[in-house]
Amino acid sequence: MNPRFSVVAPVFNEEALIEEFYQRVRNVMEGIGEPWELVLVNDGSRDRSPQLLDQLYAQDPEHVVVLHFSRNFGHQLAITAGSDYARGDAVTVIDSDLQDPPEVIPEFIAKWREGYEVVYGVRAEREGETWFKLFTADLFYRLIQALTDVVIPMEAGDFRLLDRKVVEVMREMHEGHRFVRAMVSWVGFRQIGVPYRRLARKAGESKYPFRKMFRLALDAITGFSFLPLKLALWCGALATVAGLIMALVLLILRLNGSMPLAGQGLTASLVLFMGGVQLLVMGILGEYLGRIYDEVRRRPLYIIREIKRQE
Repeated sequence: MNPRFSVVAPVFNEEALIEEFYQRVRNVMEGIGEPWELVLVNDGSRDRSPQLLDQLYAQDPEHVVVLHFSRNFGHQLAITAGSDYARGDAVTVIDSDLQDPPEVIPEFIAKWREGYEVVYGVRAEREGETWFKLFTADLFYRLIQALTDVVIPMEAGDFRLLDRKVVEVMREMHEGHRFVRAMVSWVGFRQIGVPYRRLARKAGESKYPFRKMFRLALDAITGFSFLPLKLALWCGALATVAGLIMALVLLILRLNGSMPLAGQGLTASLVLFMGGVQLLVMGILGEYLGRIYDEVRRRPLYIIREIKRQE
C-alpha cells in the first residue's frame, strides 16, 4: 500500500544530524496516524552520512527509503529525485540540517486538507544568521522578483508540501538548471504560506554560501526571464547612440577649430567602453547558449547508484 504522506530530505555531509533528524520526523509522522515514508537522498556525501542512511533503512525499512546518487548533483536535483521517487498523496520537502523544524509539517498537512495544493514555509524569524547572510538573502529574493516572470514569496525556501498532482506536473519539467521554488510558483495551483521560526544550524556548515546563491539566482533569471537579453539589446543601442553623439560633438569641435580632448585618450576610452559593452552582451548570450546546449544533450538530470526501498 502506498503511503499517504512522503517526506523528502536531501542529505549532504550531515553525519552529525541525520539520526536526530530521522527521530524527529518519525515522532511527527507517527503522531499523524496515517501511512508515511521518509525519502532520504544522499547527494554524494563524503562523510559517514551514506553509512548512517543505510543503518536507518536497516532499522526501519517500512518507512525509510534511501537513494544514493553516483556523485554530487546538487541540492535542487536531490529535491527533484526525492520527489520523483516519493509515493505519497502529499510530499513534503525539508532539509535534513534541522534548521527547518519537522514539527511544522502537521501545519502544512492541515492546510493541505483544507484544499491547498502547495503549502510553503515562510521564515518569520531566522536564528543564528549573520547580517551578511540576511542581506544577501534579501537581495537574492528582490533580484528574483525584479528580473523574472514568476512571483516567489519573500522568505519562502524549499521547505514546502506539494500535492500529488503538483508533483506529477513537476515531473514533466525536464530542465537541467533547476530552481525548484520558482518552478513551483510557475505551475500555479492553490498556494498558501505558513510562518515558522527557522532555527540556527546545530552542526556542520551551510550548503548555500554566496557563490551558490549567486549561481542559483543566475539559474532563476535565465530560466524564467528574457530580461537579460533585452538588457543586452538596450546596452548595444545605448552604446551606438553614445558613439554617434560623440562623433557629432567631435566633428563640430573640429570644424570650430578646437579639440579639448586628446585624441589618444578619447580613443582609448571609446575602445574600453565599446569593449565592455560587447563583453557584457557576449556573456549574456553565452549564458543562454550554455543552457540551451545543456538541454539539447538530454543527459539524465541525476544518476542513482543504489536504491534501498522495501517493495
